[in-house]
Amino acid sequence: MKFLKRFFDGIQRDARLFLFVLILLEIYRGLFIFFMSSYMSEESGAAQIAEAMFAGLRLSLKTAGAVTLISFVFVTIVGLKSRVRLLIGIAASMIFSLLFMLRFPYYRAFQSTFGMEVVQGFHDDLWSIIVMMFQEYGILWRFFVALILTIICIAALSRLLFMKTFPLPELVGKAKIAGFSAGLVVGIFLFGLFVRFGGSFTYANGLNWENAGVTTDDFLNECILDDAQALYRARAMAKRMEAGEIFGVDANKILESAQIVAVNHELNETNLAPYLERKAAGERIQKPKHIFIILGETFMQWPMLGKYDELLVAEGIKSLIAEENCYYSRNFMPNGDFTSTAITGLVTGLPDVNIKVNYQARTYEKLYITSMAPAFKGLGYNVDFWYGGMPTWDSIAKMSLAQGFDNFYGYPDFNAPKQTTWGTKDENLFNALLAHLTDEPPTVHLIMTTTNHPPYNLDLAAEGYDAQAVTEALKKLPNVDDANQLAIELGHYWYMDEVITNFIRAAHEKFPESLFVVTGDHAVRCDPSTHPTIFEHQSVPFVLYGAGITKGILPPDAVGDHISIVPTLIELIAPKDFAYYSIAPSLFNSDGVGFNTEAFLTTKVAGQIDSDVIELLPHIASNELNDVNLTDEREHAIKIIGAMRTVAWWIITRGLFIGNESQ
Repeated sequence: MKFLKRFFDGIQRDARLFLFVLILLEIYRGLFIFFMSSYMSEESGAAQIAEAMFAGLRLSLKTAGAVTLISFVFVTIVGLKSRVRLLIGIAASMIFSLLFMLRFPYYRAFQSTFGMEVVQGFHDDLWSIIVMMFQEYGILWRFFVALILTIICIAALSRLLFMKTFPLPELVGKAKIAGFSAGLVVGIFLFGLFVRFGGSFTYANGLNWENAGVTTDDFLNECILDDAQALYRARAMAKRMEAGEIFGVDANKILESAQIVAVNHELNETNLAPYLERKAAGERIQKPKHIFIILGETFMQWPMLGKYDELLVAEGIKSLIAEENCYYSRNFMPNGDFTSTAITGLVTGLPDVNIKVNYQARTYEKLYITSMAPAFKGLGYNVDFWYGGMPTWDSIAKMSLAQGFDNFYGYPDFNAPKQTTWGTKDENLFNALLAHLTDEPPTVHLIMTTTNHPPYNLDLAAEGYDAQAVTEALKKLPNVDDANQLAIELGHYWYMDEVITNFIRAAHEKFPESLFVVTGDHAVRCDPSTHPTIFEHQSVPFVLYGAGITKGILPPDAVGDHISIVPTLIELIAPKDFAYYSIAPSLFNSDGVGFNTEAFLTTKVAGQIDSDVIELLPHIASNELNDVNLTDEREHAIKIIGAMRTVAWWIITRGLFIGNESQ
C-alpha cells in the first residue's frame, strides 16, 4: 500500500512534467512561426497555422513522453527523490530553450529545421564549427537568452511539480487494491500507446516525422517538427545513409540499370565495366597544357541571373561568359548539399547515394573504375588537388591520393597564413597555384576554395566591396529576410568571384593553351529570398573557358551535374576511341538530366526527387510552355536517376561483378 501511494503521487507529478514539456514545445513552435513568418508563403493563413500547430502538438506528444518516461522509471518506479524529476525537467528546459534559439540561424542558413547538416558537422572540423557559431551565428547571446528562458521555466516547473497531488482513494480489501492497480497499469499503457503513435492508438493513424507535413507550406511543415523530433529525423536519415538507403536505388534492378547507363543498351554482361566504358569521339580542341577544375565554395548560380543584375556581385564570371572563348550552361547541378559530396563526386565519378565514400574501406583499397585520375593520366597528365583548408579535413587528401591523385596541397603545404577558421583566403590559394605552375608536366588541377563560408569575417571594405549599395539593392527585392546579413554573405561571394576571375585571366595569359572549368560545390546556404525556387536554391553554374572553346562547342544550356564534368573534358581533348569509364555521359550527348541528393533538373523543369514538387525553369521561353509535359519530364528524370544511383551503389558496396561476387 505504501508503494501504491507513492506511485499514485508520482504519476500525477509525471503528468505535470509531461504537460509542462508539451506546452513549452508548443509555445516555442508558435514563437518561431511568429518571428519567422516571412518564410511562410503568401497563401498560408490562420487555418494553415492552426493545422501546423495541432499537428506539432501531436508530434510533440512523443518528445514530452520521452522526457517523462525517464522520470517515470527512475523516480516513480525506482523511487529516487522527487528533486531528480525536477532536475530532469530543468535539463529538458535548458536543452529545448537552447535548441529553440539555435533554430533561427539554422533555418535562415538551410531553410530547414535541424537536418543532415548537423550530422555532417560531426565529420567536419569541430573547432571551426564552434568558431563559426560564435562569430557568425551569435551563439553567446543566444545562449544567454536560452539561459533566461530556462530560469523562467525552472520557476514555473518548480511551482508545478511541488503542488499537492490528489490522495490515493480509500481502498478496502485486496480486490479493490488489485482492481485499482490494474486500472492504473492499463491506463498508463493506453496513454503510452497514444503518446507513442503521436495522438493515436495505431501506427496507421499516428503521426511521425515522415508523415507530419500536413500543410501545403514548406515552412510550416518544418515547424511541425519540434527540435527533438528534427534531431531524431537527422539521426534516422544518417542511419539510412549508413545503410545506403536513398530514393531510386534498387539492387534487384542492377542489370536493367546498367543497361540504361550503358552506351550500348543491349549489353548482357556480369561485369559492370563494359556498361561503363565509353570511347571518345575524337579531340575537339588542341590538348591543353593545364586543366583547372574550380569548385567555388557556395558558388550558387542565382546571383548570375538577370533579375539580380543590380547586385553586381557576379561581374567577374559574367565577364568571362561574355567572351567568345567561353561556354556557359545554366542547367547544371552540384552532386549534393555538402562540400565533401561535391569533391567525392568529382574524384570518384560517383553520384551521391547516401554513402560517405571518403569513409569506405573500399575507397582506400582500390581505384574506382570511374575515378577521374586514371583517365587523365592515360592522356599524359599529372593530377593534383589544391585546397584552401587543411588536408586532413574530412579525409579529403587521404581519399584523393588513394584514388590516384599525384599530389594534394592544403594551405600549410604552400605556407599560406591561416586567415579564417577553415583555412586561408582564396587569393593566397590561387597565388600559390599560379606560382607553382610550369610548362611541364601537363597537369589537371582540382581546386576547392574556402572563403565564401561562415563565419563571414573577411574585411570586405578593404577588398573594395560596397556593402551598403548591395544592401539597398537587396531591399528592392521581394521576401528578403535580412538585407544587411545577405549583403555580407554576398560580399564573400563577390570576393570569390573576383579572385577566381583574376586567376583565370592571369593563368590564361601565362599559359594561353589552358582550359578552365568553373562551378560550385553546392548552392544551399545562401538564398535570394525566404521563398527561393528549386532552381535558385540548388543550381550552380557550369562555365568552360579557354583556348578552342566557343559558344557553340556544346549544345545550348546542356544539362548535367558534377559527374558530367570529367567525361565532358575527356571528350574535348582525347583522341578518337580513347577508352574511359563513366556512369554519366558527357555534356556533348547529355541524357537531359542533372541531379543531386535532393533535386533534379532537365532542359525545362526543376523538381524534388522524393516528392511531386516540380517547377518550370526560369529561362524557358513563353512559346515553349505548351510543349512542357511535367509528368513526362519527371518520369524521364527518375528513370535516369534510379539507374545511375543503383549502379553507383553497387560499385561502392559490391564492386564490379553483377551477382554475389565482389571485386
